[in-house]
Amino acid sequence: MRHIYMDANATTPLLPEVFEAMRPFWIEHFGNASSIHQQGQYARAAVDQARAAVAGFLHCRTSEVVFTSGGTESDNLALFGVLSAESSASGEKPHLITSSIEHDAVLHAAQSLSAQNIDVTFLPCTPQGLIEPAALEAAIRPNTKLVSIIFANNETGVIQPIAELARIAHAAGALFHADAVQAAGKLPLDLSPRGPLREIDLLTLSGHKIHGPKGIGVLYVRRNVRLAPMLHGGPHERQRRAGTENVAGIVGLGKAAELARQWLAEDSSANGPAHLAALRDRLEQGILSQVEECGVNGDGAPRVSNTSNLYFDHVEAEALVIALDLKGLSVSGGSACQSGATEPSHVLTSMGLSPARARASIRFSLSKLTTEEEVEQALALVPTAVARLRDLSPTYKKTEPALAG
Repeated sequence: MRHIYMDANATTPLLPEVFEAMRPFWIEHFGNASSIHQQGQYARAAVDQARAAVAGFLHCRTSEVVFTSGGTESDNLALFGVLSAESSASGEKPHLITSSIEHDAVLHAAQSLSAQNIDVTFLPCTPQGLIEPAALEAAIRPNTKLVSIIFANNETGVIQPIAELARIAHAAGALFHADAVQAAGKLPLDLSPRGPLREIDLLTLSGHKIHGPKGIGVLYVRRNVRLAPMLHGGPHERQRRAGTENVAGIVGLGKAAELARQWLAEDSSANGPAHLAALRDRLEQGILSQVEECGVNGDGAPRVSNTSNLYFDHVEAEALVIALDLKGLSVSGGSACQSGATEPSHVLTSMGLSPARARASIRFSLSKLTTEEEVEQALALVPTAVARLRDLSPTYKKTEPALAG
């Protein structure tokens, strides 16, 4: 049985080109990038080349790229690093604004900061999953130092009006951080001085979400932004993140960023972003046409091209995920970081879904490797699996066809 993978928002498969770029740095070129001998300098050159590739992907300076262990560390470094620096510099109690639909890496970091005497405001979202600029404007205070909003939601794929939100934060004198883990590789990220995202001060990336390796990420830190380090040790990453560099991981992330930049430029090609959006739409419309009491979470809002979060009333998401997996289709009940959780998704309940409907929602997230054949196979599996589970549900009443005569 061929397995179909539609959980790319959890992780993406490593591209062969990325693996080949990384291979020499596990065995042949194993030097420490801080060493001055030839092996060390070979590793340093590879790190510098990867940093340049990431900077090209983001349209920023190489000095603004900080390598981390992944998206979670980058998010935590952004929040704790900025607020610690701002608190030390001003001596006043700083205020953080974030939202109720953040990834747990930001949400739990904000909750921890709140317990440490930092003022935190969690903005609500609309039923479509959007953060309204007016809500941000109303929440800003004189002591607001940082605003952190997710760029594209990991569960629904909803894209926030991030440039406008960043402008509002800047107008009030606050810094702006965007968790772009799910936007990277799906949307252009132009942080250049004249680019559309020029008012973003900090931005998070994760390697394994763009067909790179796990265990490597980036925090973009705009020049002149004060950032207190979380890790103390050597002067790595311009004294912003101590620790011996993960050379193989950095090389892999650099190659993945290079390939993602090329793919985003292929919008008119048969394998570019427009093609991926067409596959997502075909999957979504096919399911909606075959399954009753089903709908799209985030419908009506702009979404990244690969993500569809659907509710199936009278079905438990966990049971549906397992049933589809047994048939060879990998999907998710929401964020991979909440796998096995008994509570309904905080993202979906923040959008106004009932706990029952939130627990009946599953996420399909495609990658640029997804094929038309896989979409058609998924369309053959999902309606049947839903029907079988609904037959076992005490809340589902099957509509019987009317008798003739």
